[in-house]
Parts: sequence; C-alpha cells; structure tokens
Amino acid sequence: MIDRRAWTHVGWILLVALTARVGAVALWQQRTEGRFYFGDSETYWQLARQIATAQPYRYQADGYEAAVFRTPGYPLLLAPLFLPAGQPPAVLWARVQSAFFGAMAAAAVWLLAFRLFDRRTALVAGLIAALYPGAVATSVLVLTEAPFSVLMILQLCLWGAAWRCERPVRALGLGLGVGVLAATAVLVRPSWLLFTPTVVGLGWLTSWLARRRAAVPSADTKDSSSNRPNDSTTPAWNEPRVGLAVFAAMLVVLAPWWIRNWQVTGRFVPTTLQVGASLYDGLSPTATGASDMAFVDRFVEAEKSRNAVATESFEVRLDRRMRSEAVAWAARHPAEAARLALVKIGRMWNVWPNEPRLSAWPVRLIVAGSYVPIMILAFIGAWRTFHLGLPYMLCWLPAVYFTLLHAVFVSSIRYREPPMLALIVLAAAAVTCWPSVTRTSQEGR
Repeated sequence: MIDRRAWTHVGWILLVALTARVGAVALWQQRTEGRFYFGDSETYWQLARQIATAQPYRYQADGYEAAVFRTPGYPLLLAPLFLPAGQPPAVLWARVQSAFFGAMAAAAVWLLAFRLFDRRTALVAGLIAALYPGAVATSVLVLTEAPFSVLMILQLCLWGAAWRCERPVRALGLGLGVGVLAATAVLVRPSWLLFTPTVVGLGWLTSWLARRRAAVPSADTKDSSSNRPNDSTTPAWNEPRVGLAVFAAMLVVLAPWWIRNWQVTGRFVPTTLQVGASLYDGLSPTATGASDMAFVDRFVEAEKSRNAVATESFEVRLDRRMRSEAVAWAARHPAEAARLALVKIGRMWNVWPNEPRLSAWPVRLIVAGSYVPIMILAFIGAWRTFHLGLPYMLCWLPAVYFTLLHAVFVSSIRYREPPMLALIVLAAAAVTCWPSVTRTSQEGR
C-alpha cells in the first residue's frame, strides 16, 4: 500500500530528478545553441510538424518521400508543442518535455523497487535514478529514450503485479495493461517489438515446467495428490489466458498503425521501413559498430536506376534491397559479423562515451564513476534474486534483450540507458537488502 509517507518520497524524487534535468537542459541548450545534436531529432521534429498541421504523415528523406519512416509515438508527443503559435516552437521546449519524462521515469523506478522490495530500497533506487548521469543526459535530448523509459518501467511494474496476482479477473486486467504499455512503447521505440512476446513465451515455459515438476510424485511423499499445483497459489501470470490478454491488447493498440501501413504500402509493416537501412548500417563492408548512414544515397540512386515495373512503393523496394545486401554480406563473412557483434556489445557497455566529442576526461570520470558501481551492484542483486522468479528477472531481461539486438544493429551507450534504470533497482536492493534479499522482498512494504 502506498501511504502518505511513500507519496512524500515520490514527490522528493520527482523534485530532485526534475531539478537535475532542467539544469542539464539549460547547459545543453547553451552548448548546442538551440540546435539538434543528433540527426534523428530532425526526423521526429518534421513528423511532429506534419501531425500538428494535419499534413500527411510522411518524411521528406534524401531523394524520396518516406511514408513509414518513423513510428508515430514520439512525434505525437512532440506535436502539441507546435499548436500554441503559428511559428515552430523553440527546441528548448522539446528538451523540457524530455526532462519531465525523465523525472517520471525516476518515479517509475521508485514504484518498481517498491513493488519488488521495500520502502527503503525504493527510495534509494529512485534517488539513484534521479541523479544518474546517463539518465539525466538522455533526458535533455530530443530522442525517444526519455518517454520510452517511462513506458518500459511501468510495463515491468504491471508485469510483476500480474505474476503475483492470484485473482484471475484482476490478473487479466493487469495483462491488458501490460499489453497497452508494451504496444505504446513499440510505437515510441520500435526495437521493443520482440521483447514482450519473448517474455510471454518465457512465462509460459516456466509455468509448464512448474506444473510438470508439481505433477511428479515426491519420493518421500505417499500421497501424490499433495504435489499437484495449487491454483490458489500459482501466479495467474503463468496462465496462458493472461498472456493472450497481453497479445490482445497489443493487437488493438498496434492495429491502426498496421492498417495505415498496409494502405500506403500494400504490405504488412509491423514497425517501419527503416529496418533495412538500420541492418545495413550494422552489417556491411563499411560497418564499424557506430552509425553512419552515408550509404543510403547510393542505395537510393541504385534503386531509382533499376528498369523494373513498380509494382511496389519505392520505399518498400529500398528497404528490401538494403536488408537483402546486409543479410547476404553477413552470410558471406560470418567471422567479421561475429567480430562486429563483439565490438557493438563493447560500445554499448563501454565505461565511458564512445563519441570523441563527448569523451573529455571530466565526462569520462563522471560516466565511469557512476556506471561501474551500479553495474557491479546490479550483478550482485541479479544473482541474489534469480531464484525469486520472473518479476525480479524482468529487471535485467531488458539489458539482455537490447544487448542481443544491438549486437546486430549499430550500438552506442545511449541504447543502454533505458535498461540501466531497471538495473538500478537491483543495485539498490544489493545495498539495502544485503543480509537477505528474499526476506526483505517478502516482508517489506
């Protein structure tokens, strides 16, 4: 139960997190002179303007018009910034919006730790998330990290609640909530698409294994019926119907985007038609692990020069061409693809920024000094809670998922920042629950 004292803790965490992020926004705005630092920010900005002015949801890419360039989640969040005045809003307000999302993510970390452990762990986790330099830094960028982090952590919270819930109706409701948050997170960050089905499958597998173990008679028990699973104590999340509720909610939320994509391209596109470009960016003769989209112009010109009947949209054909060449190159050079995977994993979990412009020694010391202790404690927390089941595994599964994903695509330390927030929960538990994580997680709150 979240009482008045707990709400006070949440208020302080929000205040500390927002203060740190607004201060960082002011410094970053001055350094960048009000301009975007990443090229991706420009694409979200243009699409947000298209939404706000009721124009077709299309991006004017170099040499062609892209109808399925970005999922609409983040542009929809930016679009209200264009409405109050006739002129485009200052980039500052988009950064302030990200700062608010970043503060909300810190509060969500508090909630996740509170649900899994106790009040003290929640306070420590929330304060770490509020001040963690990586989380503060991504909260000043006009990118998807800040809003996605809120959705991801809230989804993990509901997942843990669904796992523990023993009332079928309430468990189904929680499952629907998980599905809605998962689909919304996909619309903000498409790379999240496969995480939820993977964990649902993992939940079904653990349920099947638990029921199979319970159905085997114990060697020292004559009454085998005592070993049958007790429906009143079996977590409802293990039931397939709750997983189906998750999928049903995801389908309802994602269906409008899928239908729209079918209408404009004539084919099923679950996220965007930038998968091919992203894949070639990570697997090609010129791939280094970092992102460099200079090759896109070459592919655009090559596709335009083809003498083929245009039975499909140019965007579809371009995506397929880059995807096919990336897969073909990886098949011909498996050793190089494996080496690149290790390079990309190293880039993602590097102790300091890979970008030379952000690698001054003061920055390196701040990043390493905060990141390394959290990772060490998170490993300890993960080890000590592994036997407690899926709700605790959910704190480190996003890190594993994004690591595997970016071992294929390009990588950067900013891609680790959302899963770092979940790892902070385990790091806090390793400190506050050192004598007995199990006892505290069962008796806390």
